[in-house]
Amino acid sequence: MRVGCPKEIKNHEYRVGLTPGAVREYVAHGHEVIIQSGAGTGIGADDGAYQAAGAKVVKSAEDVFQQSDMIVKVKEPQPSEWAQLREGQLLYTYLHLAPDPEQTKGLLASGVTAIAYETVTDDRGGLPLLAPMSEVAGRLTIQAGATALQKANGGRGVLLGGVPGVLPGKVTIIGGGVVGINAAMMATGLGADVTILDRSIPRLRQLDDLFRGRIHTRYSTIEALEEEVFSADVVVGAVLIPGAAAPKLVTREMLSGMKKGAVIVDVAIDQGGCFETSHATTHSEPTYEVDGIIHYCVANMPGAVPVTSAHALNNATLQYGLQLADRGVTALIDNPHLRNGLNVHKGRVTNRPVAEALGLEMVEARTILAA
Repeated sequence: MRVGCPKEIKNHEYRVGLTPGAVREYVAHGHEVIIQSGAGTGIGADDGAYQAAGAKVVKSAEDVFQQSDMIVKVKEPQPSEWAQLREGQLLYTYLHLAPDPEQTKGLLASGVTAIAYETVTDDRGGLPLLAPMSEVAGRLTIQAGATALQKANGGRGVLLGGVPGVLPGKVTIIGGGVVGINAAMMATGLGADVTILDRSIPRLRQLDDLFRGRIHTRYSTIEALEEEVFSADVVVGAVLIPGAAAPKLVTREMLSGMKKGAVIVDVAIDQGGCFETSHATTHSEPTYEVDGIIHYCVANMPGAVPVTSAHALNNATLQYGLQLADRGVTALIDNPHLRNGLNVHKGRVTNRPVAEALGLEMVEARTILAA
């Protein structure tokens, strides 16, 4: 199969869908790999590194899309990219379609077979292709929150770790999944006062065991959520419903009860955000203010640390990508976990949460693939 990797064009996105090491694996499996010139610049991999790995380097994204049977990316295709996709072509990347009707329309019109990293599953019920970027994003939330909290950046002027004789800052994390755990690790490492809210008692028990008393855990009720959000210096939104739009847990009305200059970091923004006042931002303009509260809602947070995140992502996506390249659509039929990643196929939506979020008809993946 001809496997193509264009350069990412989303604002300040420096990751790359295929590292030179991943290219070597595809080539070893007998596939031709086509890379756009400069695709790996953000991770320090020049065209020579890709050529040495066995890739064919082409000048433009158009060349990649035209010559490839399968496109491997990082972020969702932008309008100029989905216009170049075609029926019979495989697209393997993050999609986050639930809050993005325009992209969904573009993919449906193209006829492409689109596999979303974020809905591929494993035999433990996890999301193995989302997990590494959730780890990166979770750790970055505290760096981002601490920076936004500085007075010169519009924040309260609180040092999260405090100093002897002065209380540390308070961090409230909504959601005890991969993002929440990694955010808590970073926040406790700085010495902050950390609380995680979740609605799973088993998860809260796991968190207590993991952190051994270094954090507080609370069952998430409306009352508990308000108390923790109102007292926080930094609030991290880390709620995920696989494939679906994130629930709006913090309303605009609740902002009035927060400390002026407090910071919201919405990691769920890829799925629409879990704060009512959230809208996606970029690394060039990462924050904005609503009712005195600083919002950080960058939709591609791991893009800020592309060397770390691109390699972590490729480590996770490689095995599934090789299955697709080796066997094409047959891999989706035979592997139920990879099939769970199928969101769009030949003009039809095949993921239920996406269809429900956008009010579209959904066709079972197995049914449409068999047809």
